[in-house]
Amino acid sequence: MISTITTKGQVTLPKKVREKLKLEAGDKLDFFVTREGHIEAVPVKESATKLKGMLPPAKVKNVTLEQMEQGVAMGASQSDRD
Repeated sequence: MISTITTKGQVTLPKKVREKLKLEAGDKLDFFVTREGHIEAVPVKESATKLKGMLPPAKVKNVTLEQMEQGVAMGASQSDRD
């Protein structure tokens, strides 16, 4: 696949590349030049903090550390039977 650099220094990524990397308009790429002089483009994943607020708050009751430990112990004993 070949792409041409425009006078503004822009390159259009071929459709097959965008599909393979699941890239959409507005996505970002981080570029690296290897020792061999090759260019690597890696999709930039959004940080988890940017995802905050996308889902409604979970309806979970507060539990104590003792209750968590009991749940873990129950799960462990149940997996021993499987």
